[in-house]
Amino acid sequence: MRPLIKLKKTRLRLIEPLEKTGLIIVLTGDGKGKTTAALGTVLRAAGHDMKVCIIEFMKGDMYSGEIDGVRKLAPNVEFHITGKGFCGIKGDPYPFKEHRGNAQAAIKLAKEKLLSGKFDILVLDEINNAVDLKLVDLRQIMELIDVKPPLMHLILTGREAHPEIIKRAHIVTEMKEIKHAFRQGIKPQKGIDY
Repeated sequence: MRPLIKLKKTRLRLIEPLEKTGLIIVLTGDGKGKTTAALGTVLRAAGHDMKVCIIEFMKGDMYSGEIDGVRKLAPNVEFHITGKGFCGIKGDPYPFKEHRGNAQAAIKLAKEKLLSGKFDILVLDEINNAVDLKLVDLRQIMELIDVKPPLMHLILTGREAHPEIIKRAHIVTEMKEIKHAFRQGIKPQKGIDY
């Protein structure tokens, strides 16, 4: 059996930061790639044997490849699907109250995970959307940021990041759509879009 990854026989250097800082990272914008970028960070962290918790706020009613992909990173990565799907879009079968209830439970879970001392990174996927849709309150997110352990990294994804969250972040990346296959009538593709 051939190895999956071939590396030169030379040793790779491992760089350590002079000063460790728990970063707040915001991935926002109307373009594709926010969750994908967060999951890329998760993959990198798992390679460093770091412990990661991902909480999905909005995608709960639809299968996506990351569900089983992340399971393959266990036990380093824990994954929680808490949402009822995208709130308020055409065909959404759930009332707002149910969406908000699930999002409030997810906020409680996020605080537990944040304060547990078990994780190096906490990813709150689609949390920016949840704030924008009033499923969670801005105050609740700011409280999570305030109690974040100093060395823990916190990644907040989703469209419409609130200016106050952006102000508190160390890194903000805006994904801007230039062109998307969907606008050309191409349906979402397995492994790329979900």
